[in-house]
Amino acid sequence: MSTVRVPTPLRAYADGLNVVEVEGATVGAALQDLAVRYPQLRKHLFDDAGSLRSFVHVFLGELDVRELEGEATPLSQSDQLLIVPSIAGGS
Repeated sequence: MSTVRVPTPLRAYADGLNVVEVEGATVGAALQDLAVRYPQLRKHLFDDAGSLRSFVHVFLGELDVRELEGEATPLSQSDQLLIVPSIAGGS
């Protein structure tokens, strides 16, 4: 199984876990599996059309999946994904 590292701001929606094992042959399938396991995460990751939100960055190792094949990026069993939500604020 691949794993997803859940960032601190989203852990409350994943039972406080920082790493979750997921199933899926692609990044998109793995993230969908994560959202099925933790439904409260769905609105933070996906828009109403089911697409990954533009402010959510997903890394496979050190590479942003948008620079690869996006949600269609293939995964192997030992791959680790990292979710990095954009944080805005300040004046």
